[in-house]
Amino acid sequence: MLWLWFWLREDKLHPEPKGRIVVVFIAGMASVFLVLPLEKFIFTATLSDISIITILLWAGIEEISKFIVAYFMALKNKVADEPIDAIIYMITAALGFSALENALFLFNSIDVGLLSQSVITGNSRFLGATLLHVASSAAIGVMVGLSYYKKSSVKKFFLFTGIGISILLHTVFNLLIIKFKSDLFFVFAGVWILIVLLIVLIEKVKIVRS
Repeated sequence: MLWLWFWLREDKLHPEPKGRIVVVFIAGMASVFLVLPLEKFIFTATLSDISIITILLWAGIEEISKFIVAYFMALKNKVADEPIDAIIYMITAALGFSALENALFLFNSIDVGLLSQSVITGNSRFLGATLLHVASSAAIGVMVGLSYYKKSSVKKFFLFTGIGISILLHTVFNLLIIKFKSDLFFVFAGVWILIVLLIVLIEKVKIVRS
């Protein structure tokens, strides 16, 4: 909720309807219940091997699911009436998804009696995984925003490019954490660099004109 408040301030001149933000956030949470069975199916189909392909497919499912949520709950609606709105709704969907995903991680730790571990997990996900969801999903929003006034074919190209970038970012993060078990400080530093870049790109999207 803190991150949601922070990012909504980027659109404080023409804020989105609070009711629509709530709907997109909740829909982002609900999408977790669709994504988890699909990820479990992929894990089983790949013989329970956490390979690069497995991680790539997991990232693809999550990013496409968040885009579908934002698209059907807001982006195809008249409430998305300026370039920055795509970023705001993609971030909202991502934070909804991340909120429930984080809760499930925390509940699992608490359930097995690891209360102190749950605190560590919560803090690390607040600074890392949650912002990764924001950065990767916002990549789609940025591309949609930059092409807001362009013709349909260009919009589609930008959209698919954004989806590709989001999946790539998510895949690299998961590979570093899950597969290569890289140093968390190194990985989180990379995520924060992405966040700084995102803030710069948001300012660029704000000045897009027809």
